[in-house]
Amino acid sequence: MKIPLPHTNNLVLLASLCGVAVTMPQKNLAATRISTSIFQADGPIKGRVIDNTGAGLPGVNVVVKGTTTGAQTDADGNYSLTAPDNAVLVFSFVGSTAQEVAVGGRSVINVTLQPDSKALGDVVVVGYGTQRRADLTSSVASVKEESFIKGATKDAGQLLQGKVAGLTVSTPSGDPTANSQILLRGTATLNSSTQPLVLIDGIPGTLNTVAPEDIESIDVLKDGSAAAIYGTRGTNGVILITTRRPKGNIEPTIEYSGYVSTQRIARRPEMLSASEYRQQLAGGVAFTDQGSSTDWIKEISQDPLIHVHNLTFKGGNGQTNYLLNGNYRYLEGIFKKSDNRTFTGRADINHAMYDGRVKINLGILNTNNRFTTTADGGSFNGYTYRQAVIRNPTAPVYNADGTYAQQLSLFNYENPLSRLYNSDGENTFQNTRLNGSIVWEPIDNLQLKALASNTRYNQIRGYSENKQHPSTLRDGLNGFASRGTTQIIDKLAELTASYNRSFGEHRFSALGGYSYQQNTAENYFMQNWDFPTDLFTYNNIGIGNALRLGRAPIYSDKTRWNLVGFFGRVTYNYKEKYLLLASVRREASSRFLGAKQPWGTFPAVSVGWRINQENFLQGATFLDDLKLRVGYGVTGTAPDASFLGVARLGYTGYFLSNGTWVQTLSPVSNPNPSLRWEEKQESNVGIDYSVFKGRISGTVDYYLRRTNGLLYDYQVPSPPNLFTTTTANVGAMENKGIEVLVNVVPVQTKNFVWNSSFNFSTNQNKLVSLTNDLYTLTNNFFNTGYTGEPIQTYTHRIEVGKRLGDFYGYKVVDVTDDGQWIYETKTGERLPYSQFSHSEDDKQVLGNGLPKYYAG
Repeated sequence: MKIPLPHTNNLVLLASLCGVAVTMPQKNLAATRISTSIFQADGPIKGRVIDNTGAGLPGVNVVVKGTTTGAQTDADGNYSLTAPDNAVLVFSFVGSTAQEVAVGGRSVINVTLQPDSKALGDVVVVGYGTQRRADLTSSVASVKEESFIKGATKDAGQLLQGKVAGLTVSTPSGDPTANSQILLRGTATLNSSTQPLVLIDGIPGTLNTVAPEDIESIDVLKDGSAAAIYGTRGTNGVILITTRRPKGNIEPTIEYSGYVSTQRIARRPEMLSASEYRQQLAGGVAFTDQGSSTDWIKEISQDPLIHVHNLTFKGGNGQTNYLLNGNYRYLEGIFKKSDNRTFTGRADINHAMYDGRVKINLGILNTNNRFTTTADGGSFNGYTYRQAVIRNPTAPVYNADGTYAQQLSLFNYENPLSRLYNSDGENTFQNTRLNGSIVWEPIDNLQLKALASNTRYNQIRGYSENKQHPSTLRDGLNGFASRGTTQIIDKLAELTASYNRSFGEHRFSALGGYSYQQNTAENYFMQNWDFPTDLFTYNNIGIGNALRLGRAPIYSDKTRWNLVGFFGRVTYNYKEKYLLLASVRREASSRFLGAKQPWGTFPAVSVGWRINQENFLQGATFLDDLKLRVGYGVTGTAPDASFLGVARLGYTGYFLSNGTWVQTLSPVSNPNPSLRWEEKQESNVGIDYSVFKGRISGTVDYYLRRTNGLLYDYQVPSPPNLFTTTTANVGAMENKGIEVLVNVVPVQTKNFVWNSSFNFSTNQNKLVSLTNDLYTLTNNFFNTGYTGEPIQTYTHRIEVGKRLGDFYGYKVVDVTDDGQWIYETKTGERLPYSQFSHSEDDKQVLGNGLPKYYAG
C-alpha cells in the first residue's frame, strides 16, 4: 500500500538518499527534523588536523562524544571514522586546547588545534617513528630549527652546542676540514668509537652529510631505553637529523640565506719577538742573532674569508610536492693553504595516491668537496705550526737569492714557509646518496613501510714535495709524491610494520621490523720519490725511481661487513597518565665470523607517570605537566676489526732462499671463539616538568651506565699461542651522572618572544675491571697517548678503579733563575733539574682532561 507524503518530505527523502543537502523553508522545519531522525545512519567522516602553523598533527584523539568510538590521526594528521550526522566530535591533543565540532551531516571535517602548552604537544622523532613529547618515557632531547645556534657553523654538531644536557660538542682543531667531536654521557668503551650513531632521515651518515642550513630538527636519544631499538649501532646514543621537507599545499617558493664571516686566533701563544729575543741575548743567554725580525706565526697566518650560501626551491600540493636545496660553503682557515670548499645538493619528492593510502618518497643527496692539503693523506699539516712556534724570531724567511732560508743541520728544524710552498696537494671527494621509501596503509591504523638507500663515497687525493722541500734538501728524496683513493659503499634496507589504535581511555602502538646494512670499503695508496723533474707534481707518479727499486710502498685493501637485525616495540597509554614502552632488538654481525655468539639480544623497557593528571593535583592550575620516567635498556658494541673469532695468517716480511726473496706467511691474530658483543646496561630516572603555560619547563635525569665484556687486546705468551695478543671480552666500565635542563620564556607578546635555556650535567667515569680468571694484566694499568716532539713519550695512564683522562708524567712547578725546571716529587719535595732522577717512578697524575661539570 502506498502512503502519500507531503511534497516537501519527498524532497527531503530524495536528498537524504542521494547525499545532497537541502535547505527547507521555515514552515517545513518540523517535517524536516522528523525526516532526519527517521533516516539517520552512521556515515564515514574523514579530515585532517593541523596546528596553528599548518603542519599536520599526528596522534590526535578524535572521539565521538559520549561514546567509546574514535580514531587517531596518522603521521600527516589525517583521520577517518564513522559517526551519526547529529554527533559531536571531540578533538584532543596534549599541549593543545581540545575542540568539539558538530558533524552536521558533513563527511569532511578539518580542524586547527590551538596550542595550550606547546612543548607538550611537540612531536619528537624517536627510533623508527615519532612520539608526542608528553608520551615520552625515555631520555630524549629535541632541538628545533628556531633554537639552533645561529651564524657560522661547520656542521650539524655545532647546531646543538650548549643545547642538550649531557652532550659535549667540541671542535678541537681550527682546520676548516675538521668536524665536530661529540661525546654523550661519557666514554663507555676502550677499543671502539665513542661517536653516537647519526641518522639523516633514518639513513646512516655523519654530522657533515647534510648542510646545517637544510636541517629542520635534531633529536637526541640519550639513554639505553631509547637507543636500544638500534641495538649495537646505538650504544653511544643516537642523533636523529630531520631535513627540511615539503608538506601539504605549497606555493612555488624560492628561499635564500647566506652569511659572510671571518675568524682569528683567540689566545695566541706569547712568544719572544725579535727585540725581546735580542734583550735576552744581551743579558747573557746563549742565543744566536741572525739579523732579521720575523713573526713566524704571522707569516703562516691569513685573514680568512668564510661565506655560505643556501638556496631552496619548493612547491606542490597535497598529492605531490618537492623540495630542492643547494648549499655552497667556502671556508678558509687561519693558516695559509688551509681551506675547504663544499657544494651539497639535495632533492626530495613526495607523492600520495589512492586517497593517501600509498605514499612514495624519493630523494637524492650529493656532496662535492675539495680542499688543499699540505700533508700526505691529510689536510693542513700541523707540523708547520710547530715549526713556526719554535723558529728563531731573528731568522730570515728568505735567502738573498730568493730561496727559503734553512738550517737543516739542526734536528727537525725547518722553515715553515718552505714546508707550505714547496709542497702541493689536493683532496677531493664526492658522496652520493640515493634513497626511497614507500608507505602503504592497507587498513586504518596499520602502516607498512619499506626504506632503502645506497650511499657511495669516492675520494681521490694527491700530494707532492718538490726538490726545494726539506725532504729533499735534508733527506735526499729528490722529489716526493703520493696518490690514494678510497671508495665506501653503504647499503641499507629496512622493512617495518606499525599499528596504532585507541579505544576509550586506552591507546597503544606496536612496531615490528627487519634491518639489513652492508658496508664495503676499498683503499689504494702508493708513494714514490727520486723524480727527474718537479713539473708533474703528483700527476705522473710512475716516473720516480724509488718504486722501481722496491724502496717505496704500494698498498691496497678491501673490507666488507654486514649487520642484520630484527626489532619490535610496543607503547601503551592509559588515561593520558600511565605510560609504557618496551622494545627488543636481535642482531648479528659478520665481524663475529667464527665466534660462538654472533647474535646479541638488546631489550629495553621504560615507564612514565604523568603525576599532574592525578586528581590530587587537579587544583594546581599552574602545572602543565609533571612526569616521572624510569627506564632500562641494553645496547652492544662490536669490535672494529673482523675475523677475530678465527685464526688469521698474513704476509709479514721476507727471507732469502737460494738467492730469492720469499714472502713469509705467519699468524697475525689468535682465534677467540668466545668473542661476543660488549654489553652496555643503562638505567635512567628522570622528571619532566612544565609550569605557567610553558613559561618554565625542563628535565632532570640521573643515569647509571655499566659496560660489561669490555673488549681489550691482551698480551699472551707465544707459544703456546700463535700470536702475542688476543682480543677478549674481559673488562667493565661505569659511567654515572646528572643532567638538568631549564627552559624559560621571560617575555612573550604577539610580536616578540624571548626564549632562554640553561643546562648543567656531570659525568663520573671509572674503569671497574680489566682482568678475569683467564686474561690478566701485568699491572692494573696501561699507558696511552703520545706527546710528539721533542719529548716523545706517553701522556695518559688508564688505571683500574680510577677515571679515564688522567694525564701522567713529571710534575714541573717552577723555573730556576738560570732557566732550569723545578720538579715536585710524589711526596711534595721540590728538586731542581740536576737533582731529579727522571725515573718512571717519579711520574704522577698531573690532572684530568675530562671536565667534572658541563654547562651551557
